[in-house]
Amino acid sequence: MTRIMKRLLLGAALAALPVTATVSAAQQRPAATAPARLAIDMRYLTLPNGLKVVLSRDTLAPTVTVGVYYGIGFRVEPRERTGFAHLFEHLMFQGSQNAPKGVFINTISNAGGVLNGSTRFDFTNYFEIAPSNALERILWLEADRMARPVIDDTVLKNQQGVVGNEVKVNVLNQPYGTWPWIDLPMLANTNWYNSHNFYGDLKEIEAATVADAKQFHSAFYRPNNAVLVVAGDIDYAQAEAMVRKYFGPLQKGAPVKLPDLTEPRQTAEKTRSRVDALAPKPGWAAGYHMPPRGTPEWYAMGLIDQMLVQGDDSRLSRKLVSETGITGDLSGGINASLGNMYNYNGPMLWAFNFTHDPQFGDAHIRQAVDGVMEQLRTTPVTQAELDRARTKLRSDLYSSVDGGTRVGLIDLLAVYALFDNDPQAVNRIEAGFGKVTPALIQKTAQEYLRPTNRSIYTIVPGNAAKGGK
Repeated sequence: MTRIMKRLLLGAALAALPVTATVSAAQQRPAATAPARLAIDMRYLTLPNGLKVVLSRDTLAPTVTVGVYYGIGFRVEPRERTGFAHLFEHLMFQGSQNAPKGVFINTISNAGGVLNGSTRFDFTNYFEIAPSNALERILWLEADRMARPVIDDTVLKNQQGVVGNEVKVNVLNQPYGTWPWIDLPMLANTNWYNSHNFYGDLKEIEAATVADAKQFHSAFYRPNNAVLVVAGDIDYAQAEAMVRKYFGPLQKGAPVKLPDLTEPRQTAEKTRSRVDALAPKPGWAAGYHMPPRGTPEWYAMGLIDQMLVQGDDSRLSRKLVSETGITGDLSGGINASLGNMYNYNGPMLWAFNFTHDPQFGDAHIRQAVDGVMEQLRTTPVTQAELDRARTKLRSDLYSSVDGGTRVGLIDLLAVYALFDNDPQAVNRIEAGFGKVTPALIQKTAQEYLRPTNRSIYTIVPGNAAKGGK
């Protein structure tokens, strides 16, 4: 039903159908002060019970995408209950009071649709894609499981087994396992909420009780801690009426009290290494703490990411792949393992990782990486390179919102409503990147790409640790 890790909602936009954004030939030319180009049509309202609702209409396909996002993710799960946010995501697929187990899934699949869910750092989400005439049924189903999910001993034990099996199959018995998507945050961060094993310790997953689950639902799965997004072939008035009919009567919960997620400024490089018996090659990963989301420096880091790791023309790719041959599988980004640079709301790492042949030692790799970083920190980028990075980033942004499934679109609208109470901010994303200058790039690199802001986690293959065969 749901494999949450290393899956991006933006990456789920499967078809390149144009929806609500129109780009002229003149607009495609990069400019340092380019105005906002996205023009996603939407309606935004908040129900009396606190539910935030975003409606977005387009009629190019007779389908609708519905997403419900709850303001609860890995960071906020209870202490000594690691993996609980993910476990509860599973519980929400086990039926509700008026739609027993199987009804939700069968209703969507029989209409020719698909559905899924995921757990991220700062939210848990559920979405459905179906013909537009199924909208009312979807809203009824989502409202029923928001208010009345089935939580009993049978359901809990069953899903504890399912999640435990996921941990064993997808993490514990896989080469590299938690590297680097869990290992790096646990090394780089000092606040438990940002640095614990969010996939979950098996003992803690198994220790969860029905009372724990019901308390979790009462605390976080309430309309005043959620966003409902409906995008596609809809009539605004009719869609709003349906939303009010099914979600309006739901009871508002107590205000959600989120823990302090702040991290201190890192002032010394951190390193860690472990032996992986299943890993065929050594691994090298580095993470740098990000600027706060939405700041000018955050926009600059988005463009730095494009310059350094995104694409074969990126600086690190040229150095590590083309020039030195250290690796052939460089990857990375901002929140790359569990989303994208837009859909988180707390401390975050910009990170990259790769495997490499054993003849390249740590000193050799550091020399190559440090050379790239120091060049960006000490030498201003050209306007041409900045414009190229902006064009690449804009292409990624448009690909996400233009997907025929609208999953990338609802993700953007939902997180800007959930985190910022401002889904219209999606239409201003490009303007934020347009304000970034070469001077801001250098200033941001000097602070955030310094070695003392870096954490490095390496993997030693088990065979190498034993001295080979």
